Formats: sequence, C-alpha cells, structure tokens
Amino acid sequence: MSRIKDLRGMLAARRAGRRRARSAPRGAGPHVLIIVQNLPVPLDRRVWLECQALAPRGYQVSVICPKGPGDPAREVIGGVHLYKYRPPPEANGLAGYVLEFAYCWLRTAWLSRSVWRDRPFDVLQACNPPDTYWLLARWWRRRGVRFLFDHHDLNPELFLSRFGEPTGLRERAELWALRWLERRTFAAADKVTSTNDSYRRVALERGGLDPADVTVVRSGPDTRRMRPVVPTPTVPEGKETFTLAYVGIMGPQDGVDTVLHVMDELVHRRGRQDVRAVLMGFGDRLADLRRESGERQLDHVVEFTGRVDQLGMAAHLSNADVGLCPDLKSPLNDLSTMNKTMEYMAYCLPSVSFDLVETRISGGDTVLYVPSGDVGAFADAVERLLDDDDLRVELGLRARSRVADELDWQAQAAAYVSVLDSLTGRSTTAPPESIATRRSHDELGRPYIDLHDPVALADFVRHRARTRRPRRTPGYGVLGPVPSAVAPEVDL
Repeated sequence: MSRIKDLRGMLAARRAGRRRARSAPRGAGPHVLIIVQNLPVPLDRRVWLECQALAPRGYQVSVICPKGPGDPAREVIGGVHLYKYRPPPEANGLAGYVLEFAYCWLRTAWLSRSVWRDRPFDVLQACNPPDTYWLLARWWRRRGVRFLFDHHDLNPELFLSRFGEPTGLRERAELWALRWLERRTFAAADKVTSTNDSYRRVALERGGLDPADVTVVRSGPDTRRMRPVVPTPTVPEGKETFTLAYVGIMGPQDGVDTVLHVMDELVHRRGRQDVRAVLMGFGDRLADLRRESGERQLDHVVEFTGRVDQLGMAAHLSNADVGLCPDLKSPLNDLSTMNKTMEYMAYCLPSVSFDLVETRISGGDTVLYVPSGDVGAFADAVERLLDDDDLRVELGLRARSRVADELDWQAQAAAYVSVLDSLTGRSTTAPPESIATRRSHDELGRPYIDLHDPVALADFVRHRARTRRPRRTPGYGVLGPVPSAVAPEVDL
C-alpha cells in the first residue's frame, strides 16, 4: 500500500510541478499551504517554526488561519503569506462546536481557492484539531496536491479527558464520530508528522499506517533564539520575592486552577509573603480563573497577562524562578508533549510537574515530579526549590543543557523538512546560520545572558530579578561543582 501511495504521489507531484512551473516565478520552489484552526500564526509557535524551516530552504509557504486581535486579512511576514479569516464566536455545547467547525472549514476551503489562484500549491498540510480537513485534502488531490497531516492533538483522548467515559447514547456517538474523523484523516494522509513517539504509536496502531509514512517531529524550542535576557526587577527594591510562572492555554483540561490552589496553600496556609505568580495565556477558563483568584484573595500575588508574544514571554520567564506544569494525568495529557516544559527549560527554569509519561521524556531529571492532583505535594516541591538556591541552580543549568543538546528545534526542523522533500521529490540543505542568531541583544535591545560563562549563568539562575543576597560559591550545586559543560555552547 505504501509503494502504491508513493507512486501515485510521484505522478501527482509531477503534474503539480508542471502547473507550478507555468505559474510560479522563475526559480521558485514547491509551494506548501498550511492550515491551522485553533490559533493564529505566528502565535502558533510550532507552525511558525515549521514556516521558518521551509522558507529559507527555497519553499514557498502560505498559511490559512483565524485572525488574532488586530490582524489584517492578508499579510506577508518573513516571506510567509498569511491568509486569515474572522474567527467564529466561542463555541458552546455540541451544536456550537459543529457550527464552529463548519464555519472554519468553509472559510478555509474558500481561502484555499484564493491561495491556488495566487500560486498553485503542491502540498496541503493540515494541523489538528479538528480532524476535519481530510475531505478538503481529498478535494485538492484531484489537482495533484499531496496531504501532510501534522498531528498536534489526540481528539478522542481530549473528549475522554474532558467528559470521561461516555455513558449515554449521545456521548458514545460523539466519541465514535471523533474516532471516525481521526481514521479518515490518517487514511487520507500521504505522510504524518507526530509530535512524539506516543502520537506516532497511535498513527501506527489506530491509523494503520506504514511506519515509513510517520515521522516524529517534536515541538522543541529554537534555543538559538529562545534565550534568557537580563531580567528587569518587577518588585520594589529591597523586597525579595520569588516568581512562579505558567505559560500556555487555559482550558478545562489544562489544570491551571491548580496554580491558584498552590498559591492559596503557600500564601494563606503556610504564610509565605515572598512569592508571586504570573500566568501567561488565554483560553476558555481564563475568566473563571480571574474570578477564582479574587475569591481566594490572591489578586495581590497573582498576575494574569493574557496573550503574550515571544518577547513578552522571554521577559517573564527570564524574571521567574520556577516554572509550573499543572496538567493533571489524563488520557490526553499523559501522551502529549507539553511545550511549556521545554520553554521553561530554554530559560534555565527548574519546574514542578504532575507525573506524566511524556513530560518525563521531555523534562528528564530537570523537573520535580509529584503525584497527579496532590496539591500539597506540589506546594512542597515548589517550596523545596524556593528554599534551596543550589537545587534551583543545579536543575536550571541542567534544564538548559538538556533542551539545547537533545530537544532543540534545529534537529526537528531537519526531520520536518525531510518529510516535505519526500513529498515534493526534492533535496534541500539547511541555510547558513542567520546573523540574527548570533546577536548579543534581542529585538528590544535587552542583552542576552552570557551562556558561555558558567559562573555568570549560575549567578543568573540563582538570583534572577530578585534583590541579590549574600553570594554563595558560584558554580557549586547540591551534588558538587557544576561542570562548565552544563552551560550549553550557543553562538551569541
């Protein structure tokens, strides 16, 4: 079956290539259209990294996605053409989700025709949720377009995590529909990119795909750009305050209310006056979380930033002392890679997490793990990090080293581009490193922390944006001297 699909794909690619040669500018490479429904681009970090991997290698890249606040209908950023539509009203109940999916599908289908008129595309890449764009992919296959399914979420597991095992006829029908849509998406795909090995196993077992057609492309951060900056104090001078950070979506399955429970425990029950929390992100639960923060009398120590861009996140995570991963163990969370974990690691942040299968694979020995749902144990682990400077330094340096050496996006970009190369029949090489990746300051002029100096890096992790205390021996951890190799070699 795989050989037949490859043969059909080669013939389709040749037909599409001839059409592109007639319509594309001289020297232009294959054209990839990426569809995203749940986030605007470039806010969707994984998709934007994929775009940035393709464009410098000669690919033409277009994206169809919903608008973010203030976004134009069309724009070009970094050579990537963005086609955006007005997002639907927030869904409420089954009928609301059906209308949302239908609206987004129709708007996306219409815009795909606009993209084709501007420049015919060779590959259609759909990123779920939802698993509904396989039908659009089949429609475009008549024009020789190949289909790449970028598997971001397990929708049947999302249903089970939010609603539990179905008990009634309606719930069973909804779960059956989600599984049917997933199967149709796998069946329509020429290739699949999975965010981790757990997702790849689903594609092989539930999707029945050939192992050669499924490639793991993890959502690792680009650590050449995602680097800590010199922090700016956010509390009055002379007041020593630790900052806990959360970044991510705030939906029912994300467990962000646990952060408020932990803060309530630390501030009101354990009497800590030296801790605050900053929560970055948005989602269905944001309004409820704000209300709960007020009810728990935590507004003076909890800050909700709402949506933040990369520069804003860099400022907050460079200031923070501990990262928080409050996702409860569930069928979805246990098998999903949490981007926040690796983002904390990129900023030398030790973190605390409920014990999840894929989080252990990402975080390794740089995270403190506690039993799922145990708020007391979570608070204990946070306090352990706050009260042990050496442990924070040890885990923070180890985290940066691990994410740069083992989880960095550059290796994932090569795997991702190789999938597109196989679909388009071309061979590309990585472009020369941009001078932007060697800067000593970010776009706002904030200096980066010197990652080459292990003593300075350890001093940064120890103090962050807080008033400096009497210095202990730099570079010395709870397990002995921290070797200079812990500080990853990153071009500045």
